[in-house]
Amino acid sequence: MKLEGLRVVDLSLFLPGPYLTQVMADHGAEVIKVEPPGEGEPNRHIGATEDGVSIFFRNTHRGKRSVTANLKDAAQREALLALAATADVFVEAFRPGVVDRLGVGYAQVAARNPRIVYCSIAAFGQHGPYRDMPAHDLVTEAMAGVVSLNLGEDGQPTIPYVPAADMAASMFALSGILMALLRRERTGAGDYLDISMHDSILAWTPNVTGQVFAHKRPPVVKHERSLGGSAFYRIYRTRDDRHVVLGGQEPKFIRNLLTGLGRPGFIELCERGPGPHQAPVVEFLRGVFATRTQAEWVEWFRGRDVCFAPVKDLREAFDDSHANARGMRLVDAAGREHIGTPLKFRNEPGQIDFTVPRQGEHTEQYLSRRA
Repeated sequence: MKLEGLRVVDLSLFLPGPYLTQVMADHGAEVIKVEPPGEGEPNRHIGATEDGVSIFFRNTHRGKRSVTANLKDAAQREALLALAATADVFVEAFRPGVVDRLGVGYAQVAARNPRIVYCSIAAFGQHGPYRDMPAHDLVTEAMAGVVSLNLGEDGQPTIPYVPAADMAASMFALSGILMALLRRERTGAGDYLDISMHDSILAWTPNVTGQVFAHKRPPVVKHERSLGGSAFYRIYRTRDDRHVVLGGQEPKFIRNLLTGLGRPGFIELCERGPGPHQAPVVEFLRGVFATRTQAEWVEWFRGRDVCFAPVKDLREAFDDSHANARGMRLVDAAGREHIGTPLKFRNEPGQIDFTVPRQGEHTEQYLSRRA
């Protein structure tokens, strides 16, 4: 596997760091999760459980080793530094300054191990006016303007239902760590990586910053190309109170659908681009989609070259034949379900270790002086 032989020490909690290091574990890295005494990793206790383990925990910590360490204790801190001296990657996600006060910041770790790639993940990064502001995903998305784009039917902001800032930070962290490891092969030197969730979600907005940068104003959400201003990039309700989407505005899709529905006169409106002038097309399509069930529309669109999909619920999504063919829903020997890895290598593919560690299960193995 691609990361075989790589040792990762992970002090992070919740989602961005744990998911990052799970992806590394899925592809061969030895990931040692450092949990605080007491309840340990918070997501051990969040959400539904199965066989005494939360689904959240097993989908962020499979294949890892768990050690428990009280970093305020000098002897345990020294044991962790000794472990870090043998590692390639060190990940933490405390508030800025905490690891330095605890004695396991970059300077302390790099003094033992100059080759370490040390990654800090924080809501707003290690410097800037918001550095010390407490935040999880929703706060960073709000401050980045993303929540303002996520409007409900009433025109009011709604909570984004996937943790985009968490996951964006996780993937930027993975990219940065791999870049630093590649560079280390040439120079022999490690590096320090400062990842901000706020930075990460801002970086995910290139398709909606046109008005922001060109005209120095926020977008009018309902008029934007991918935010509701196009008849061919919208959600429509069906007769059975389910939903479908049109998700492509290329001229061929517009012509194929409107011709198929007997309304070629609307093509010109759509080809003029997004905006209020498309309102008659939107109203027409609302009415049309309401005449059949979701299943009937799936059948009607079969074989037509139109960017269309039914809105599936999450259970349907993981039961879908394509998701299963791609290995995104995995089932272990005990019948428990897992999210697969999205990284599909032809050579050396990831190998999923479904084992989830008990809290502190590997403390003696890694925090004794024999680690």
